[in-house]
Formats: sequence, C-alpha cells, structure tokens
Amino acid sequence: MKRWLLSYALAAVIFAVIDVVWIVTVAQRQYQSQMGHLLAASPQPVAAVLFYLVFVAGIVHYGVRPAKADIALRGRILGGALFGFFTYATWALTALAVLKDFPALVAVTDIAWGVGVCAMVTWLTVVLLRKVLKGRPAS
Repeated sequence: MKRWLLSYALAAVIFAVIDVVWIVTVAQRQYQSQMGHLLAASPQPVAAVLFYLVFVAGIVHYGVRPAKADIALRGRILGGALFGFFTYATWALTALAVLKDFPALVAVTDIAWGVGVCAMVTWLTVVLLRKVLKGRPAS
C-alpha cells in the first residue's frame, strides 16, 4: 500500500505539472480557436480536481502498477499509453458523435496527448519511484 500511495503522489505531481504546461502552451489556444463557443467562462475547479484524482489513480493502476515487480518498464509505459488512448479517445470520439461542430482536429490532438502524457507520466513515475526506493523494482 505504501508503494501505491508513493506512486500516486509522484504521478499526481508529475501529471499536474506536465498537464498545466500543455494547457497553457497548447490546449488553451487550440480550444479557444477551434471551439471557443463551447467553453465555459472559467473552469469548474471541483470537476477539475476530481478528474485529476481519478485519472491519476488510473495511470498508477494501469501504467505504473507498483504491486507488480515482474513487469518491464516498457510494459508499464505501454499500459500507461493504452490507458491514455482509451480514456482520451472515449472523450474525444463521444464529443465528435454528440456535439455539433466539434472539431476533428481537437479530437485527434486530445487522443495523441492522452497517449503521450500517460506514457510520460508512467515512465517518470517508475524511474523516480525506483530512485526513491534505492533501485529496488517498482513493486
């Protein structure tokens, strides 16, 4: 349980930092230019915090997998990338299906971002976790 909580804490910080950089440098402009008419005047902080809490748990469970010592780093990264693909694709493809004029570019960009960010967070979390645990497997 301690490894899982440590993994969660590391992944939460890593994801928050990377995602904020992404939002400020890329997503905010793209969302505003592609679908500004759909955006709220300001984000809903409770929903955002709940998303981060739930989403990071998914990255840890499907990507980092701290309870499994026998999984190679590549397998963990693949698990994280797949988690990102399935979750972001669910949002993006549903939006394409039900929202009028939802931009396909936003959907494709979001899916690619989901894959990339989850792979990065998984990789960084596992590497840092191993350093914190003095080289022992991230199990």
